[in-house]
Amino acid sequence: MNIYKMNWLMSVLMPKIKAVTLFPFGIYCKDPDNISVNTFRHELVHWEQSKEMLCIFFYLWYIIEWLIKIPFSGLHAYRSISFEQEAYSRPNPRLRFGWFKYVFKCYHK
Repeated sequence: MNIYKMNWLMSVLMPKIKAVTLFPFGIYCKDPDNISVNTFRHELVHWEQSKEMLCIFFYLWYIIEWLIKIPFSGLHAYRSISFEQEAYSRPNPRLRFGWFKYVFKCYHK
């Protein structure tokens, strides 16, 4: 896994995002030299989730779960996705398929 600087297109398409994991290519950050420990851990959890779900299933599940949770969480649907909940909780060490315990939970601010 490598850490790269986001190119101009990624920065335009995702202006508010500090970092994104694009398995199997790497982690892309706005400022890779100053990535915070918390952001790095968050993206590392996504890296592991992507590996254990063979990449394509991770992205399919992510999108389907987000679409299902929009009616329940509205603007917070992103935070309700089980992968995000696990990544924000930053478990260390991480259990395989640890995100599954968050599938039926919704994020409410």
